[in-house]
Amino acid sequence: MTESNWRRRELAFLIVYAVAFYAFVIRRSLQLSHDYYTKLYGLRPGWIANRLNDASDAQWRNFRGNLQILTVVFGIFTLVANVLRTYCCLRAKGMAYVWLLISLAYLSYLHGACIIFILTIASANFLLVKIFGRTKYFSYLLWTFNLSFLVCNRVYGGYQFSSFGQHWAFLDNFRGTFRWHICFNFVVLRMISYGYDYHWMDQNNRFDQEKHIQRCSTCTSGKICYMSLQERSVQNDKFSFAVYLCYLVYAPLYIAGPIISFNAFASQLDTPQKNYSSKQVVWYGFRWILSLFLMELMTHFFYYNAFAISGVWKQLTPMDNFIIGYGVLNFMWLKFFLLWRYFRFWSLISGIEAPENMPRCLNNCYNLETFWKNWHASYNKWLVRYMYIPLGGAQRKLLNVWVVFTFVAIWHDLEWKLLSWAWLTCLFFIPEILVKSAANTFKVQSVFEEFLLRELNAVAGAVTITCLMVANLVGFVIGPSGINWLISGFLCKEGLPTVGGMLISFYIGTKLMFHISDSQQKRLKKSTM
Repeated sequence: MTESNWRRRELAFLIVYAVAFYAFVIRRSLQLSHDYYTKLYGLRPGWIANRLNDASDAQWRNFRGNLQILTVVFGIFTLVANVLRTYCCLRAKGMAYVWLLISLAYLSYLHGACIIFILTIASANFLLVKIFGRTKYFSYLLWTFNLSFLVCNRVYGGYQFSSFGQHWAFLDNFRGTFRWHICFNFVVLRMISYGYDYHWMDQNNRFDQEKHIQRCSTCTSGKICYMSLQERSVQNDKFSFAVYLCYLVYAPLYIAGPIISFNAFASQLDTPQKNYSSKQVVWYGFRWILSLFLMELMTHFFYYNAFAISGVWKQLTPMDNFIIGYGVLNFMWLKFFLLWRYFRFWSLISGIEAPENMPRCLNNCYNLETFWKNWHASYNKWLVRYMYIPLGGAQRKLLNVWVVFTFVAIWHDLEWKLLSWAWLTCLFFIPEILVKSAANTFKVQSVFEEFLLRELNAVAGAVTITCLMVANLVGFVIGPSGINWLISGFLCKEGLPTVGGMLISFYIGTKLMFHISDSQQKRLKKSTM
């Protein structure tokens, strides 16, 4: 039997197994939702087939409930901004003032008088950058300043005006509809980005433009990719206070991102993006609507998140817990997919192309590095540029992952379960880094060695996916206190068959991902020939 025939037969088997796996998961999920719905929190009357809707996730519930008004508001914002750009021939400075006025009006509604805190901290950061931005110790000052406010904002709950004097206490009655210090986490990332891009402004040797264009398919086609926009420094006049403040509070990306570097933002404020045509933007929006309908189907028929927050999972068998845990991860993926692409859609209409979050499906990632590059992808780009590389990059990879993931946990919130999630992820990352390093030195010299390496990679993928599930369940569902329960529940006589079935399923899933990757590489080769 030739290798191609074997691969085709293997692919057929993998597809049949995947169909059977998902048929079982869907059937059992429907049964669990039907049997336990009376014990679940957060279910509300739905609109599909007279079923209840899982509205237990506060973030999704708030977004879904305000979707209509958000769409009207952003429609008006983008219409006004685009009309003024076109008819007044505005460039970066002019558009900065337009979006600054629009965004400040938006923030005034969201945060009320608390906008004073945002503008005060932002102004102090601007002065710090302008005064110390060209000094050797600038990085330490920038990180100390921003980390201090990141932590203090959380510890003091966004501060009370009364704590600055009783004559300011009346402002506590006008705090808006949305907690400002939650959104400010994204502002911190933008303040650091502005600081570093200003600090690196004259260091043109950081990026080889010619070499990049030769390797980049987007730049070769005459367009400008995000990497070029990010690495290419803008002129000094773009680092003005107006452009800086516009960047921090730019309405379409303010609440949830995606995260964009200052260089990339300022460049597109001057010259709107041309990578997406009007037709492509419309198609992007239509695909989002289809994804929204998929989420509605999921929350009406599968109450995964309600199981997680209600604590009912403690009453379930190990197999059912696996299904609920797997379902929660898919729910989270689709939720963030919809949130990030919604705001990115309005940014595209406004002429600003931010990096795409979730460029790859959750179920098509079989190692930790690929998973994190394709989950909050824009945040990953930010971490690599402003944290990982300045810390030493790949030369100190084993140490850097601990620093980076600890920051990621603190950036999300000051909770032990998030720190547990971060440190568990680092623990799982270390073996993968070591194995990858060893695999890169191994040269395949025969068909058998290639087969063996592929099988070992599939086994490693199965273990990695299991570790990812454990880390995310601890961080976002059961917390560190549930680790002992998780171990005792699965490493017992009743739980071991579930562990075995889970590893086999993930092993087969990983091999299916290999076939998808092979197919994509073949198509890429054909397109470049």
